[in-house]
Amino acid sequence: MDPTTTCCPHMACPASGQTGQGHIGIHARQDRRFLCTQCRKTCAATSGTVFYRLRTAGALVALRSTLLAQGCPVHAIVVACGCDERTVAAWRARAGHQGQAVQEHLVEHPRDLGQVQADERRVKRQGGMVWMALAMMVATRLWRAGEVSEQRDMPLSRRLIERVRACALPRPLLWCPDGLCSSIRARRETFREPVRTGAPGRPRLRPWRNVCIAQVVQRSAQRRVVDVERRLVEGTPARVETRRRRAQGPGVINTAYIERRNATFRARLASLTRRGRALARRTLTLQHGRSLSGTVDNFCTPHTSLAHAGGKTTPAMAAGITEHCWSVQALLSSHVPPPRWTPPKHRGRPSPALKRLTKRWCGDHG
Repeated sequence: MDPTTTCCPHMACPASGQTGQGHIGIHARQDRRFLCTQCRKTCAATSGTVFYRLRTAGALVALRSTLLAQGCPVHAIVVACGCDERTVAAWRARAGHQGQAVQEHLVEHPRDLGQVQADERRVKRQGGMVWMALAMMVATRLWRAGEVSEQRDMPLSRRLIERVRACALPRPLLWCPDGLCSSIRARRETFREPVRTGAPGRPRLRPWRNVCIAQVVQRSAQRRVVDVERRLVEGTPARVETRRRRAQGPGVINTAYIERRNATFRARLASLTRRGRALARRTLTLQHGRSLSGTVDNFCTPHTSLAHAGGKTTPAMAAGITEHCWSVQALLSSHVPPPRWTPPKHRGRPSPALKRLTKRWCGDHG
């Protein structure tokens, strides 16, 4: 039990979401509980993880979550382990929530992306079809963002690009989408920043500089790709080629890396198979499976194409997020801090005690 890596999970506590401040102590080692000296409340060591209030041993839950992340059917786990199907579905939902939380906490942070590839895939769902859009960083093979929508339209492209925009620094960027026209317009509307002049009214939006777009359009006939057209939408050929070489080395402009990631998701999510009978009953189930498989691939799966970085390297290691390959149990037991405490708003002047709390736990943001 390490109190320095744990934060208070109570939202009303001034120390909520903060670690390493010396306010967390051990309350009971046998029961594995911590004590927050600010709100004087206790919390379990598993609070905020998949294993919170589970009766099943954590090792068994981690093992079965690993099988789910690797594409093992739920029915096979039910038959082999003798558990109920609803229990396995609940574990998958918990693991999906945890994967999404870890993704937002560790991966979706601003950094130099270099080259980003994006693509959409049709998914079978009960009552119709949905579209799943994915984006990844080519240099580190890191899955960055994903969105699900019933239509392959502008709102889907805009939501995906907004997530990529939130985790990108204003540096030279090469954006390689497929032939969807709305992705080009959504990129132009999203990668902009306001120009603050001090004048009243809405500020003018200025596009990011040094952002290139290279579109890859595939034409198919009888379920086979017969032609590939590469279009330079924005940027000069020299700049596009320079950024492509820095990210992927020799070759040509392509979307092969995101296509390979789509193949990984297709192998691990039954509803993505092209000639199968499995389908997703709900969109939320698809999102849970995508988050679990994506984070396991980012943090727990070494990639052969990253072996030049030294030994067994995961995309998270190549991106500098972590220094070692995680196990699935470590991923599921990772503590994701809740949002930081927000001072309450009252009419009148704040009390001296509230001012001290705001100065200590909020700093300049108070």
